[in-house]
Amino acid sequence: MKDRIFIDTNVLVYIHLFDEESQDKRKALQNLLYRKIDAELIINVQVINEFYNILLRKNIEDNIIQKKIHSQLEICSASELSLKTVFSAWKLREKYKYSYWDSLILASALENSCSILYSEDMQHGQVIEDNLKIINPFEISL
Repeated sequence: MKDRIFIDTNVLVYIHLFDEESQDKRKALQNLLYRKIDAELIINVQVINEFYNILLRKNIEDNIIQKKIHSQLEICSASELSLKTVFSAWKLREKYKYSYWDSLILASALENSCSILYSEDMQHGQVIEDNLKIINPFEISL
């Protein structure tokens, strides 16, 4: 069975930025994802929206952002957010004390049966609900 890996917004941004300060992180992610070539990569609508907003703030043109999203959707599945996701996020937020937005990411990853969440913003190594391991891709040896 393939690993199912959820990609958080911050990781997705590093994959697509080509500025000097993002270069090392982008390269590390490319190496990591290359090693996970057989994995199924998952994002959700929230990640797409946050990604769009971050790139807009970096003065990247809409059409370029849209092309980046379309190219990402060729290699990632994208899931919707539902009321079930929201209700699950509330419980996860209470239990694990993450922000509401991070809790939505966790809920979505769990709903999509992901075993790994790549995120720079959450606690590296933490296992959520005995199923989902948070991995900061910049803290693991490549």
